[in-house]
Amino acid sequence: MTPPPSDVGDGRPAGRPSAPSDAGAPGAPGASGPTPTIRARARELLQQVWGYQDFLGLQGDVIEHVAAGGDALVLMPTGGGKSICYQLPALLRDGVAVVVSPLIALMQDQVVALRNVGVRAAFLNSSLEPAARREVEADLEAGRLDLLYVAPERLVTADFLRRLERVPLALFAIDEAHCVSQWGHDFRPEYIALDVLAERFPNVPRIALTATADAVTRREMAQRLRLEDARRYTSSFDRPNIRYTVVDKQNARQQLLRFYRDRHQGDAGIVYCLSRKSVDSTAQWLRREGVDAVAYHAGLDRETRAAHQERFLREDGVVVVATIAFGMGIDKPDVRFVAHLDLPKSLEGYYQETGRAGRDGDPADAFLTYGLQDVVQVRRLLASSDGGEEHARVTQQRLEALLGFCETAGCRRQVLLRYFGETLEERCGNCDTCLTPVRTFDGTVAAQKLLSTVVRTGQRFGAGHLTDVLLGKRTKRVEALGHAELSTFGIGTELDEKGWRSVARQLVAGGQLVTDAEGHGSLRVGPVAGPVLRGETAVELREDRTPVGVKGRGAPKRRRSVDELPGDARERFEALRAVRAEIARESGVPPYVVFHDATLREMAERVPLDAAGLGTVQGVGATKLERYGDRFLAVLREVAPESPVAAPVPARSTSVPAPAAGTAPLAFDATPDEEGDTVERTRALILDGFAPEAVAAERNLKLRTVERHLAELVARGDLTVQEATGLDAARIAEIEAAAVALPDEVRGRLRPLRDALGGRYEYGVLRCVLSGLDPAGP
Repeated sequence: MTPPPSDVGDGRPAGRPSAPSDAGAPGAPGASGPTPTIRARARELLQQVWGYQDFLGLQGDVIEHVAAGGDALVLMPTGGGKSICYQLPALLRDGVAVVVSPLIALMQDQVVALRNVGVRAAFLNSSLEPAARREVEADLEAGRLDLLYVAPERLVTADFLRRLERVPLALFAIDEAHCVSQWGHDFRPEYIALDVLAERFPNVPRIALTATADAVTRREMAQRLRLEDARRYTSSFDRPNIRYTVVDKQNARQQLLRFYRDRHQGDAGIVYCLSRKSVDSTAQWLRREGVDAVAYHAGLDRETRAAHQERFLREDGVVVVATIAFGMGIDKPDVRFVAHLDLPKSLEGYYQETGRAGRDGDPADAFLTYGLQDVVQVRRLLASSDGGEEHARVTQQRLEALLGFCETAGCRRQVLLRYFGETLEERCGNCDTCLTPVRTFDGTVAAQKLLSTVVRTGQRFGAGHLTDVLLGKRTKRVEALGHAELSTFGIGTELDEKGWRSVARQLVAGGQLVTDAEGHGSLRVGPVAGPVLRGETAVELREDRTPVGVKGRGAPKRRRSVDELPGDARERFEALRAVRAEIARESGVPPYVVFHDATLREMAERVPLDAAGLGTVQGVGATKLERYGDRFLAVLREVAPESPVAAPVPARSTSVPAPAAGTAPLAFDATPDEEGDTVERTRALILDGFAPEAVAAERNLKLRTVERHLAELVARGDLTVQEATGLDAARIAEIEAAAVALPDEVRGRLRPLRDALGGRYEYGVLRCVLSGLDPAGP
């Protein structure tokens, strides 16, 4: 498995390879043998330096193209491995790769990771003392660097451009390239000047990369960076490990606290708020409630911001409460949740911010509280920004898309991916509206009543006053304005205040109502309201569920991949985690720079007892093996079982994957409970249309237990694989083919299978598919 961007770019081989000017040719005059292709040489470096066996998704194609001298525009989701797409070509080509990066923290994290395994990397930014800056500049001119990270405003200075003209250049990489878009959520004015690179260095390949860009932003990236002719690579924007949840805001902080305690107690997370004041007060409140929370926003002094960020990166379980100023380039892979207490400004920004969760591929949550007042506030902020009529039109369209995501009764992931031009054919099964389907009702009459009240009150009042009129409340304001005499006074008693607030919010999302641009909260009739008032168009509305954190039972705590390990392997994992923490403290780096959790899990499962075996673990490159190998091997030897699970398992004579030694079988003994056979009860709920998570919540079981029930039911023929997983035949066939294609030594093991499939399927799904394979073979 190729690592996420947090540790792509943390290694370099001994001895830099030569430039691939003739790569791909079968041979060269005078050569002793065939010249390896660029792809083959790149894969060799990936294994030697990063410790990963093959590329993920489009990485190999991008690397091959850029290493051969081509320009590229790359869109990959966070966690998809963007950084490797320029870091590896930097090692394949002669000269130094210059990486444009918008934030100091981003540069420093990348350089620390690269140096950790011997890559000659450095950065130039305002944090360097003059002596340190001169040292980096000397290394650049002497050819002692493979990658140099710089801020865009420094790169485009006349002095620095002249300096670059004096050194061999491997490539230019423009990271976070969406910052060039004036209409984007992270616009950086200095990015616009980067078109100078095409003019001054026409023969140096350029690669621009981002994790999020809608169609408008993509066009602007290509035009402003002069990459119209660059080859484009677009990976799926889907992050299947992230669960999306949106709740009706009633007490945002209490809802957040309930969500945290139910699902993520002790986990690292990010909480976003719109204002600095809200950030400070929320962080203080969370600390009083026992949460290890720190604040981060531009109003804090630099030392405080740096200290809080450092705690978040290097310690476990720290929650950062922040404005959107925090997060870009944060490489922490084990952020288990991102929560928004206020509505983001766009769906693009929301995707970027939630993408900071679960970069390691393990389960993570995106949690959003949302109410009508959020819409008013965002519209006010958008209206106050600079820009002409076209800018206003685009921002309004983006707000409408975001509201559509919040109000959908369908699959949230389908809505999100559709926004980025991608189609998800089936419901995802991992968002709140999939796990607990939303009921809808014919809301035409309710919509007509509210719209009529808006018209009769002069289109000058907010949802609170309109609700009072509909419910027939004789408040002082209603009486003073004469609204108790209106024909709509008291005609809405079939709904309560919460119900009318929901109707108003959904009509705003649908365009039948619009909020005032000044941010006073008044509602007026929208351009598509006419057909509804005339009875020509029906309106379907969703019934809001009880919000998380107010009443009712919360969703079960999300499990982590370490929970998949058997008890003895979990103990080994914790021992390995402890020595990783020691090394991180000694080296002054975050723990994930040493090894990711995924690498420790594989060590705990396989228990390699010598350097050769440890070197085959994913994520253990040559330099890390030399630097850390002895200390991790000492732990493994100390905690090794009598019969190490690392011993190869003889392959079966059929194509059915064989379970690895030390792993649980695919069928499980049922344990009866007071209400009958527990496995049969799971089967009945699944056939009734419940998702596995919903079954677990309904029966107060662990999700892992339900998944084992499903695997047993599939194995004994009482459920089909499709019934147990909800997958179509094509996806089931894809998993089966990957299972059969695994090397003999790892056949039947869930983690290697999940890695082979790019982390796109959960363990419970994979277990069910394996259970359904014919043990007799083809």
